[in-house]
Amino acid sequence: MKKNKIIFLSIAIVVLLVVVIQSAYVVKETEQVVITQFGKPVGEAKTEPGLKFKTPFIQKTNYFEKRYLEWDGDPNQVPTKDKKFIFVDTYARWQITDPLQFFKRMTNERGAQSRLDDILDGETRDYIAAHDLEEAVRSQNRVPASSGATGEMISDSLATISVGREELQDMILISANQKAQDLGIVILDFRFKRINYVQEVSAQVYERMKSERFRIADKFRSEGQGEASRINGEKERELKAIQSEAYRKAEEIKGKADAKAAAIYASAYDQTSASRELYGFLKSMETFEATFDTTTSVILSTDSELFKYLKSMK
Repeated sequence: MKKNKIIFLSIAIVVLLVVVIQSAYVVKETEQVVITQFGKPVGEAKTEPGLKFKTPFIQKTNYFEKRYLEWDGDPNQVPTKDKKFIFVDTYARWQITDPLQFFKRMTNERGAQSRLDDILDGETRDYIAAHDLEEAVRSQNRVPASSGATGEMISDSLATISVGREELQDMILISANQKAQDLGIVILDFRFKRINYVQEVSAQVYERMKSERFRIADKFRSEGQGEASRINGEKERELKAIQSEAYRKAEEIKGKADAKAAAIYASAYDQTSASRELYGFLKSMETFEATFDTTTSVILSTDSELFKYLKSMK
């Protein structure tokens, strides 16, 4: 009898332990639990951490994350409003805010990830297709950091956008949350991870960049040639002014020198009548030498000073 009591007591203890183990469960600070009975949720979700109890063997615990969860989209080829195709890679952060509703609609996180694929990829495609390429890759109508004429010309060539990349992300986030509001989750953040051009668009963009830089280079080259012409014109004008001024000064110096020489000659030859006669003769000879040659024909009056010397030579 004593042995049977020991066996019965042992069995009872084991059964009690199994019942306690099956009925007790722990909710961690990073978890939230939904209790189900025969596959259907029972009561409210358990979101406070601590030791909890349930009906053993009948009820089941379903654990869900309380922390932020990651969603990483697949790169998709999306057309823009201006008919340009780009590859868009996105990511988001989301959280389970209503575990009971989440369990009813999604069952588990895998189902939520699949539903988020449909919502976020669809909203991304819709909003990208409704806007031009510049609005998907630029955030605002910013002024390039480059200084000088190049920066101003590049700034002039940039198209003005009404909706930028950041605003597009916010619009997708708001629209996606509206569609996910009955799923027991909230999408906390949405971002474009990467936007790449498809090969055809890349070639067009590179060609446009090249033509734009060529246009800027041609404009600078034209402006440089105009500036060079202006500088050369000013140089020629200044050179002629300098030459003219130098010629004027040289002529003034020569005139003063001739006047001074004439005064010296006059004072030297104006001593006597014979010296004056000699001076007149020498000046006449200089005139003959500078004026006549073997082919020169002249008509002189008999009163000319030169005539008397030619007559005396005859």
